Amino acid sequence: MAEAAAHRHDRPPRPLLRIADIFRRHRRALEAKHVLNLGQRRLLGAVCVCRTPALGGSVYVCGKCQGEHPVWHGCRKRGCPNCQALAQEQWIAARRERVLPVRHFHLVFTLPSELRWLVMNHPALLGIFFRVVGAILKELGHGHLKATLGWTLVLHTWKRDLGVHIHIHALVTAGGLLDDGSGFRHLSGRYLFSGEVMGLLLRGKMLDALRAQRAKKAFPELDDRAFDDLMSSLARHKSWVVHGEPPFRDPAHLLNYLGRYVHRIALSDSRLVAATPERVTFTTRHGETTSMDPVTFLHRFLQHVLPQGFRKVRHGGLYGSTRKGGRLDQARALLEQEVAPEVLEKWKTETRETLEELVREGPPCPDCDGRLLPTGRNLPASRAPPGGCDA
Repeated sequence: MAEAAAHRHDRPPRPLLRIADIFRRHRRALEAKHVLNLGQRRLLGAVCVCRTPALGGSVYVCGKCQGEHPVWHGCRKRGCPNCQALAQEQWIAARRERVLPVRHFHLVFTLPSELRWLVMNHPALLGIFFRVVGAILKELGHGHLKATLGWTLVLHTWKRDLGVHIHIHALVTAGGLLDDGSGFRHLSGRYLFSGEVMGLLLRGKMLDALRAQRAKKAFPELDDRAFDDLMSSLARHKSWVVHGEPPFRDPAHLLNYLGRYVHRIALSDSRLVAATPERVTFTTRHGETTSMDPVTFLHRFLQHVLPQGFRKVRHGGLYGSTRKGGRLDQARALLEQEVAPEVLEKWKTETRETLEELVREGPPCPDCDGRLLPTGRNLPASRAPPGGCDA
């Protein structure tokens, strides 16, 4: 035990502040002030009981100090800040299995600020945004390269201060399978396509989509004059931005970055600086912080909950091919002739080992730097507090 005590000072301190605690303490005040939709209410209730006796759990024993500890079950809800680590790694591993052994570009497609309120009030526009981005990549790939690119799109709706900032991250192959299937055309430059051209296409296609929705009687809160004014403003707007970065030889670290937010919302416990009954403070960028009252914090957090069943990750082009022997398999067969076998095997081995290690490794021991191992003994669920929050 003395050895275990000595190790306590060597390991980094466990976070004392948790987003879930803010949910539990201020849920009733939030619901008294704001009307929440079904998805927001479900996530709020799930986070309030996540990792508590309300969901039951299992008994674990530390392999180092031999102490026994309860490990309570997670809610497994998308957006929960507590329990998506395994799902995140499984997504990354699955992507690594399908990604082609070529360089990849990282593009970010951003909607202007004037559209934020309309999109957040009409989530169907998020699906249209996805389709527009896919159409741009398909059109430019066939038009400029006579080839099919592969892309994975991930939707983000937040800024670092939890404000609304609607954009799509795109992981795009640096080249594509020729239309006749005879080869794979590689791009050697620093940029995929002109950012200005992609921005113009984004503006034109989104404005056309908005007009088509309006023809179907969408946006009833806008009269004809207000809609026309909005369209005129958007047509003149210079913030139809598509940002591109030079290609990455290994897309693994970009997949890791995108994977952080596939199953979670913008903020994690590690960014919390202080949480009092009056204020919540958390870090933003470059060491700066922002502060707000707890109800505002929770409302900002929950505004990024997407509708039930909405897919915030979508694949297209080569990566949208699921048929065995389809376009993706054709491209992989051509590329594997160009890549050294040992490089391919190293890539596949690292993918398997990363996931296996995460599944095998238990949670940390609260008393020492050891890891907890399952004993096979279960703990029954207890009755949750009224409303799923602290009374």
